[in-house]
Amino acid sequence: MIVRFLHPRTLCLALVLGTAGLAPALAQDPAPPAKQQKKLPEAPAKLPKADRTKNLDFLFGALKAAPDDVSARHVEARIWAIWLQTPSDTAALLMARAKAAVDAQKIDVAIKLLDAVIKLRPDYIEAWNRRATLYYMQNDYARSLADIREVLIREPRHFGALAGLGMIMQDVGDEKRALEAYRKALAVNPHLEKIPEQVKALTEKVEGRDI
Repeated sequence: MIVRFLHPRTLCLALVLGTAGLAPALAQDPAPPAKQQKKLPEAPAKLPKADRTKNLDFLFGALKAAPDDVSARHVEARIWAIWLQTPSDTAALLMARAKAAVDAQKIDVAIKLLDAVIKLRPDYIEAWNRRATLYYMQNDYARSLADIREVLIREPRHFGALAGLGMIMQDVGDEKRALEAYRKALAVNPHLEKIPEQVKALTEKVEGRDI
């Protein structure tokens, strides 16, 4: 999960896809002006596991070191591209159908399709992540948290899932754990939108203002 801070439900749906809309980040990521264009590593269609890990390690380092938000958005898009990859054509088809169901506001159908993806490919992080978001949209926090846990077991740096965890903790009134989750998300991706403001507000509430 990762969302830009609009209404919590709209926000959560955007976050799971790594963009403010329903399409994957690469689909709507605008090219920067020519002077700002930087050569960044492309994500091939499919990667061996070792290469995938190596690429992600490199990209997370580049994300932390990104000099500006434009550069960070491009690195972030490539991270999402790798996360979205699956070696299973069937899983990819089911994911596409799940997205179409969400577009049509058929959330229950989308969840059933994601159930099938997870049964087929329990190692596929983004199926867990997207289902976590849909459960959140239905106020089913227990199931959403269970899916977020599965995401973070497989990828502790998943800033979308960490941000989603913070949102749930904030919704249930556990501001201390919300703050902890948001801080972890920012430690991985310092360029997340609106999360710094949430951290600032929660820090004042949880830890008090500096004297």
